[in-house]
Formats: sequence, C-alpha cells, structure tokens
Amino acid sequence: MARKKKKSADKQNAQVQAAGLMGKIKELRQFFDESFIEIKKVVWPTKKETITTCVAVLVVSVVIALYLGVVDFAFSKIVEAIL
Repeated sequence: MARKKKKSADKQNAQVQAAGLMGKIKELRQFFDESFIEIKKVVWPTKKETITTCVAVLVVSVVIALYLGVVDFAFSKIVEAIL
C-alpha cells in the first residue's frame, strides 16, 4: 500500500513539474505579449520636443553649476579671511 502511494505521489510530482514548466513558459509568453501591446501605446516625443527639453536641461545645469561655483568661492574666501 505504501508503495502505491509513493508511486502515485511521484507521478503527481512529475506532472506538477511538467505543468509548472509549461505554466512558466505560458506566463513568459503572456508577459511579452502584454509588453508589446503597451509599447505600441507609447507616444514618443518629436525631434523638436527632444531638442527643446535637452537645451532646457543643459541651461539649467550650467546656471546651477555657476551658482554653486560662486557660493563655493565666497565661502572659501570667508574661511580664508577668518583663518
């Protein structure tokens, strides 16, 4: 009786593993299908919008760099005067 249960359990485990592998493959396929659908919904910026935002980022970066440079220079002069 114990042997029959063991064989039955082994068969069920084998079926679960086979179904598990196929289930994972189906999940992966579904993931890629859904991802493809979502990518088709994306609205990409135009060339003009891309250039405009790039220039804006560069200008803001330069302004902040100059501000931080001036503040750093001022603080270094203050510390130099104190010491």
